[in-house]
Amino acid sequence: MTRRPAGPGLSDRKSWSGAENAATYGMRPMAFEDVLATWLVRQRWFAGKGRGLRDLAIIADTEVVGGDPELRHLIITVSHNTTVDYYQVLTGLRRRLPARLTHARIGPAGDGRQAYDALHDADLTKPLLAALAAESSIGSLQMHKVPGASFGTGLDSLVLTAEQSNTSLVFGEESILKVFRRLSPGPNPDLEVTTALARLGSPHVAEPFGWIETRLEGVSTSLAILSRYLRLASDGWSLAATSVRDLYAIEESLADGVGAPDGVGAGRDVRAAEAGGDFAGEARRLGIATAQVHADLATAFGSDELGPDAVGELTERMYRKLDLALAAVPELGRYAEMIGDAYSSLAKLKGPFPVQRVHGDYHLGQVLRTETAWVVLDFEGEPATPIAQRRARSSPLRDVAGMLRSFDYAARHQLVGHPDQATLNGVARDWVRWNASAFCSGYAAAGGIDPDANDVLLRALQLDKAVYEVLYEARHRPSWLPIPLDSLAEF
Repeated sequence: MTRRPAGPGLSDRKSWSGAENAATYGMRPMAFEDVLATWLVRQRWFAGKGRGLRDLAIIADTEVVGGDPELRHLIITVSHNTTVDYYQVLTGLRRRLPARLTHARIGPAGDGRQAYDALHDADLTKPLLAALAAESSIGSLQMHKVPGASFGTGLDSLVLTAEQSNTSLVFGEESILKVFRRLSPGPNPDLEVTTALARLGSPHVAEPFGWIETRLEGVSTSLAILSRYLRLASDGWSLAATSVRDLYAIEESLADGVGAPDGVGAGRDVRAAEAGGDFAGEARRLGIATAQVHADLATAFGSDELGPDAVGELTERMYRKLDLALAAVPELGRYAEMIGDAYSSLAKLKGPFPVQRVHGDYHLGQVLRTETAWVVLDFEGEPATPIAQRRARSSPLRDVAGMLRSFDYAARHQLVGHPDQATLNGVARDWVRWNASAFCSGYAAAGGIDPDANDVLLRALQLDKAVYEVLYEARHRPSWLPIPLDSLAEF
């Protein structure tokens, strides 16, 4: 791997140099960029898996907290062949790394100190929260507070483990700071959308408290968002997965001759509507909430129509994604004709189709059920998609398609490697159909575009999402590749 010259303020920073230790032991000095590169490629949120990491450079370095421990905010560039990605790494530095932080270790930083991921260190995240409350300016970092927002400082933080493309810290039980790992120059759609919807009084977003930004490529760029933490909420994926698990348990009991619960007929597969923990009521309420969020998005950002030329451009993008996935995952080839036919059917429609700002990466993991409502999270869209495209208007049915694909995942992921997969496949299909119907019914009843009346568009969007899933699973989670492939076999 080659290294570019260090950014401003780095070349004379003794702390990043391994030269002293190398001289002692007769070794080639290891630059901190090498240490960072080794650590970076192992992180779940690193987007370059499957692409060679050719070059890494630190382009910005801001001291946020001095002393021991020290907190430094780094922005790094990573080159993959012809593309360059930006990442931010909040780096802690300590002479002695306590056992509680060894899992976050990055490596030696020189001058006898160890570097580590500071987001795991409450001693360093507390000052970050205090700086947000004070709307401080620290070097190139600007802290902003939403007018009227109030939140406590001095709270210990805990890193949530569920996210992959970002890292979120919960402070006490009051606020949550989402830190964007991979940066895109410009405003992040998540901040833009949640702020706009909160101003409209939407009950379906978590109230934003503030944000951190810097300038990247000459434009203000979002680094992190602080929002209200919904401590009593349950995420949609867990609720759906529990419903599916209960259904499978009943089916397995019937197969074992244990007997059926009350109301479940003997001698046949159990139906989703008959199982305890039926998710359909929540699926319908989620459909209603989704339509209400789409209505608010149209109010906040406007809407338009997609004419024949734009429909053609949309299908061309779908074909390009399909070609890319086919080159990487040959198993997809058996479904290429079916997918292409669906895209061709869409291209023949003249429209117009309404388009507006949408979520863009909508699935069960992006929604929380509180005591009073469904709340939608993470409006930043698919992280791998260029930010201009994520902020562009699209059909609201793209979000509907994403949620329907998520229902399919909720049912199928529990069957990966399951000894009774063949027996339970039919039960899984019934659960998906039952809950997809409830979701679409709620969406249409609340004023959303009727999915049944736009089945050609919805089918193409679902297949486009499934193609994306095939490529994602092949690169990041090969054991789950059968989920989208098996789903495609049943389209």
